[in-house]
This record gives sequence, C-alpha cells and structure tokens, in this order.
Amino acid sequence: MKTVGVLALQGSFREHLKLLGQIEGIHPIPVKNVQTLQQVDGIILPGGESTTQGKLLKDFSLLEPLKERILSGLPVWGTCAGTILLAKQIAGDEPPHLGVMDITIRRNAYGGQLDSFIDETIIPAVSAQKIPLVFIRAPWIDKTEDNVKVLASLNGKVIAAKQGQMLATSFHPELTYDLSFHQYFIDQIIK
Repeated sequence: MKTVGVLALQGSFREHLKLLGQIEGIHPIPVKNVQTLQQVDGIILPGGESTTQGKLLKDFSLLEPLKERILSGLPVWGTCAGTILLAKQIAGDEPPHLGVMDITIRRNAYGGQLDSFIDETIIPAVSAQKIPLVFIRAPWIDKTEDNVKVLASLNGKVIAAKQGQMLATSFHPELTYDLSFHQYFIDQIIK
C-alpha cells in the first residue's frame, strides 16, 4: 500500500483525493502539515490559485520541508497551479514558489475564467486513448531545460512535462473521470 498525499490548503484537492481512492493499493491523504508530509510516498499539488497556495505553504511552514522532500526524490505532480508552484521561473518576473523544476511557466496563459475550455489528445507516455484536458485559467510551459521531457503539447504550447520524479500538467485531470494521469503518476511512485 502506497500513501499518496494531496496538498490540501486550497484548490481542487478533494477531487484528486476522490480519484486516488479509486486506484487499488493507494491510500490517499490530505496534507496540511509537516507531520502528514513526512508520511507520503508521493504528493500532488492541485489546481487552484498559485499565489494563495504559495502564501499558505509559507503560513503553514510547509514550503521548505516540501521543497526539501522533492529535492530528496519525493515524487510530485503539479496540476495547473501546482505546476506554477514547481516552476523555477514564472514569466513576468514573479518570484518562484518552490522553484524545483527546470521550466518557465506563464500564468493564465490561455486567458481568464471565461476563456476556460475542454479539449482532448493522446499522450503516448500516459495512454493510447485520448485523454480529456480541462483548462481553467491555465498556464502553459514557456520553456523547458534539456533535462525536462515534454510529454504533451497543444497548439504548439507545452502542457505536460516530466523531470526525474517531477510531473507537471497545465490542465486539470482531477476534474474528469479519466484515471490515466493519476495511474501514470502512481506508476512513477511504484517504480
């Protein structure tokens, strides 16, 4: 049994926990403090509001312990806002939050709330079937360093990438019924 945490300070953490609960051999838990963080074999940083999540990580004294665990090899997956938290650089000179993944991210790249949309594509590393992609005030990845593998692009913009045990998606798999990306992340933990 693997324990997979979901950062539960703000955002769509409940949706991630619900989907993780459907995967055999996984014990999903919300992470709100350092004690819980120490129990997990992997962690998801959910969609939501990255500035708020970054502030709450500091307020709850989780920012540095989380960063240390990630740099020590903890598998992590950021979705939308979570990807912004992972990025070493944020376009527009905004200071990074965790700053652990060698990507440059552009916040709200697709526009505001009214510009949200759903698409689908095949992401060969994840599934041979089309995966639904939900974009809500979504970022895209402007730049990746050589050690980052691009998993998917949409209309010429990078929307999913992997660097070592770090996974980043600019869309929200937790807002669909498709378990493909969650299973892909779990497979990274079990390896």
